Amino acid sequence: MQTKLRICLHMALLISSVAAASEATVKQAMQKKYPDVQVESVARTPIAGIYEVFVGGGVHYVDENVNYIIMNGRLIDVERKTDLTETRLRMLTAIQFDQLPLDLAFRMVKGNGKRRLAYFTDPNCPYCKRLDLDLAKVTDVTVHVFLFPILSQDSRDKAAAVWCSKDRVKTYTDMMLNGNPPKTVGACDTPIEKILAYGRQKGISGTPTLFFADGKRVTGAISQTQLETLLDGAR
Repeated sequence: MQTKLRICLHMALLISSVAAASEATVKQAMQKKYPDVQVESVARTPIAGIYEVFVGGGVHYVDENVNYIIMNGRLIDVERKTDLTETRLRMLTAIQFDQLPLDLAFRMVKGNGKRRLAYFTDPNCPYCKRLDLDLAKVTDVTVHVFLFPILSQDSRDKAAAVWCSKDRVKTYTDMMLNGNPPKTVGACDTPIEKILAYGRQKGISGTPTLFFADGKRVTGAISQTQLETLLDGAR
């Protein structure tokens, strides 16, 4: 009986030392790849090969070699510094460009207009205004502008006024680039409710949201350089 007990205790100590060694290995790998980060603790999780890392007051999850990190619900490729979740989301939420309800948008044609972009925008969205500043520097593109006022009633009023104006492009750009609200009143029939319904159906919940010619979806303001790269890649 005592022999069996000694064996069980020996096995428990052995398992404990292996676990500790593995956790130490993970900590070393983490500190090697992120030397400026102070790792507070490493612990095993119920999932084989996945470790909890407590750092900077937050909990993240890594594999034993810290090749991948699950951070804020995102899977990160450490070596490539790539957000794999974002990449997959762009693929999964893509919409074929010609399947967009382009008849509900108005067009801004710049240069030869060969490149194509669909743009869901809110008149009061600060990120949209930043994006519009970069869009103003981009040429050879046709931008299909979907008025998508989700922030407030004022957004809806301004969106309707843009649609009902004689020159939608001028009214929109003057509002977004120069801060001049539309002088007209949105008293005509607009496609805004249809656009909002389409957005709910397709999971468009924020502005700006962009769709490129290859169907790729991007949410949030991006730089002119990123715009150019995505527009060229979509062709």
